Amino acid sequence: MFSGVKSRSPETHDPVCGMQLDEKKTTAKSEYNGTIYYFCSPSCKAAFDKEPSKYAQRSGPSDKPKEGSGHEHHH
Repeated sequence: MFSGVKSRSPETHDPVCGMQLDEKKTTAKSEYNGTIYYFCSPSCKAAFDKEPSKYAQRSGPSDKPKEGSGHEHHH
């Protein structure tokens, strides 16, 4: 399913919440425009899958959603 698709670095950030994670330890992932994106939780994956173009541009911790975006985490 993900073969032949470019992957991000082993240590990456969830494009929805900005949380740093190890792609080898997470099972939540989606492919968009030839790149695999990794997520800290099923809810972040669901948000990405709903609007991938909104989140695909985000790549680092400084790209966290703005205050009041409605995205809350309970890890």
